[in-house]
This record gives sequence, structure tokens and C-alpha cells, in this order.
Amino acid sequence: MSEIKTLEIPKWGLSMEEGTIAQWLIQEGEQFSKGQEICEIETTKIVNVLEAPFDGLLRKIIAKDGDTLVVGGVIAICADPQVSDAEIEAYAQSLGGVPSATEHKAVDVVPEPTAVSQVESKVQAAPKQHSVEKVSQPVAQSGYSIPATLQGYQHSDEIIATPHALKLAAKHNVNLAQISGSGRESRISVHDIQTAVRTAGGSWPEVRHQASAKIAKSSADDSQVAATPVARRLAKQWGINLHDCRSSGTRGRICKEDVEAVYQRENAGQTQQALQQQEVETVKVTTIAMNGMRKAIASRLQAAKRNAPHFRLTIDLNVEAIQALRQQINSTVPQVKLSINDMLIKAAAAALIKVPQVNVQFDEENQQILQFEQADISVAVAIENGLITPIIKAANSKSLAQISYDMRDLATRAKTGKLAPDEFQGGSFSISNLGMLGIKQFDAIINPPQGAILALGAAEKRATVENDGIVIREIVTATLSCDHRVIDGALGAQFLSAFKQYVENPALILV
Repeated sequence: MSEIKTLEIPKWGLSMEEGTIAQWLIQEGEQFSKGQEICEIETTKIVNVLEAPFDGLLRKIIAKDGDTLVVGGVIAICADPQVSDAEIEAYAQSLGGVPSATEHKAVDVVPEPTAVSQVESKVQAAPKQHSVEKVSQPVAQSGYSIPATLQGYQHSDEIIATPHALKLAAKHNVNLAQISGSGRESRISVHDIQTAVRTAGGSWPEVRHQASAKIAKSSADDSQVAATPVARRLAKQWGINLHDCRSSGTRGRICKEDVEAVYQRENAGQTQQALQQQEVETVKVTTIAMNGMRKAIASRLQAAKRNAPHFRLTIDLNVEAIQALRQQINSTVPQVKLSINDMLIKAAAAALIKVPQVNVQFDEENQQILQFEQADISVAVAIENGLITPIIKAANSKSLAQISYDMRDLATRAKTGKLAPDEFQGGSFSISNLGMLGIKQFDAIINPPQGAILALGAAEKRATVENDGIVIREIVTATLSCDHRVIDGALGAQFLSAFKQYVENPALILV
């Protein structure tokens, strides 16, 4: 007996629901070992590498470059050489009508997999009568014809393109310097490459998008399915069978977010139809589809506003002393280039250690507060598709130079989709700074499950009163948004008081 195994879209993080194949790193017919890099998968926030969970032979690629599948979706079939091509095709057909790559007909009925992830189906291996020659050209390559005028891929830092576009350009030898981008700052997308190639007389397959498929609802009794009380109540309210939900909660239980994901998926089409019906025919309206990252941001922040009772505290900070210290360090240590944001991150970390009750997450499912020993500060970074919050870990124990280096490194990799999941998921506190855009003051929405977020405005000259006289000082307005379930007003005020002390007496953050 030989095994047919599958490779699937993994679940990297609780909020991940789908992934797009960015690039296959091995081809059909290649042997691989456990831990080897198989392909690159693009999620709502990052491009990550899928490592092989077992040793095997890649027999058939199901999901080609650019295909988008839900978590658990089968992307490839693996089996020993003893398993015939006919059996592989039959198994591929059983997964949902995958087009056959050969003209052979299935000779055996292969049972459907019993679970989405880590399926191992046993089939009887047919004896080999002769060796089967593998096609050296992978299927993903068909349909691409690049005109000579656009050939000649060269890597250049001056070319701005999406990660997926860069990979495909390198793979198909496309000269991106000859292509005009339609994105922000002339960023080149896969669609821009497709348009340029076709205009020049070549061919480029259609850019694939995930089609919305109707999933059959389960009617089985779900009373014995492990789920949290909140999840079970919501499922009953929305008419959702718990068998249709993933279980991402503790101890394998279905949690509230799992039920919400099913509800949003089932009602997405109705919401879009309702919006379209509201359009006025005489008004030209451009419909812009929400990308995966924007959908994730919308879902998380909506949940934060709905579940976390926000209250806000505001304080003005005199930043002249911390600016003077920053300029002194930058002028005396040439290899260090501190920003005021780096300094404020360090001051916030010190304040979190002094008032540890603010350095928390709220475990809503188990109704408990998680208080952290180190200050892992998430810093909001704007990228092309939305917003991401890379984490400066243990900022309280790092030097200003290290915080500055880490911040530049994380921000750069965030904008190219190269962050690992643990570099932007978690954190005990968040900072959002819009001062570089001239914003004087704003309120930020809490980044769940954290308990608070600090919004920082621009540093500007303002008239202030000191000793009954008016003087001009450089001031920054800071607004702290707190989750009232875990942080009270007095506690938030203590944190801001400590933060103000460190900002206005910056020598304290150096010792």
C-alpha cells in the first residue's frame, strides 16, 4: 500500500483565512525532504515560505502561481513513484474537478479525504509497466510569451513593484524598467506587467482572483461540538451550524471569532448586492474591491470598537529636552540616526514598566488579564494595502540605538511583506504616530487584545503659560485610548504622568 498525501494552505495566525500562491520553489516530479522550502504563500499581511511537513515526491501541483485558496485548501498532491499517474489524476478529480493534466482515465475509485488538513489517503499502488517521462516544463509556465523588447530582468532598488510582481518578473525574465506602474508612487503590479506584455504583442495569462463559492451548510446536530458559550450563543442567533466553523480557540474549541468568520463569509454577497442596489444610475461610482489586508483591518477594528469600551485621556508634552538629547546623540555618534519616534517609544516602554497594569492584554474568552514583564510595543506602519503593527520586543531593555535600528528594519520589511508572523502578532501596547503628516491630535482604536494604544501628534511651537508668563515651547499632544474593562481612568492617568516625566526628563530613559 502506498500513500497519497497533500500539501495545504497553512494557518499562520488566528486571523488568517486565505492565502495566495506567490511562487513555487520546486517543480512537479521533484523529491523533497521534511523542512525544505516548498513554495511562497502571500497572506493579508506577509509573504511567508511553506516548509514541507514530511518527506515526499511532488506529483501534481493543484494551485498555480496567483491562485488564492482558503486555509486548508489543497495546493499539491504528493505520492511515491509506485502510485500511478492515473491514480493521482483520480485523486485530483475527487478534490473538486481539478482539470486533468494527462489523457489517462482514472482506473480506480479513490476515496475522498476525511479532513481538510493533513490528509493521508491509502490507495492500492498499480504496478509500473514502464517508466513515465515527466514534463520538464511546469504547467505554471504555459501561456507566457514575453516580447524581446521587454526581456532582460534586472534587480534595481529604483524600481518599485509588489512582491508578487517582482517574483514573476524574475521568473519570466521581464525588464521592469520598461513598464509603467499604476500604483502609488508608480508601483508596478502583476496587472501592469500583463498589460505591458500584451500591448507589446506577447501573451500573459489572466490575473487570477479567488471566486466566491457557495459552501453547503451542515445540518448535523452540533450540540456536542466543543465551543465557548459566546460562540454557541452567536451561532444560535445567526443560524450557523457549529460544524461549519473552524476551531481556533483554546483546547480545540470554537471561539467567537470562528463564528464571526462564517457569518461574514455567508453575508458578504448580500452586503455587496445591497450596496449595488443603492447606487444612483446618474452618478458614476467606482467600485474598489477590498483586499485581504483591508478586510482583516476592518474585521479587527470593528470587533475592537464593538467589544472594548474605549475611553481617552489627553496630555501635552514639552519635547524640547528630548529633542535636544536626540540632536546631541545624532551629532556625536555618526552611525546613529535617532528619530523623535524612537525616543518616544523608549519613554513609553519605561512608563509601562513603571505602571505595569497598563502593559496588558485582555483574554476575552477566559475573562482574564495577561500582564507582561517586558514592554513589547507595536508601532503602526502604513503600507500600500493598509496598516501593519510590527513589534519592538522588550523595548524597555533596549538602547535607543537598537530601537532605532529595529524600527527601520521592521518598517522596511513590513512595506515589502517580509515580516514573520511573530513580528507583528501579539504585543502588549501600541503606538500610532501621525505627527509626520502634520496631525496635531487624534484618537486611535485599540489593537485587540491589547488594553491601550497611544496616539502621538506633531511637535509644534505653542504658546504656554509658565510662572504667570507666556513662553513658546515645542509641544506634542498625546492621547491614550484605554479598554475600560481592564484599565480604569486613574490607572491611565498614572501611565500618562509617568510617560510625561520620562519625555520631559529624558536622562531617566538612559539609566
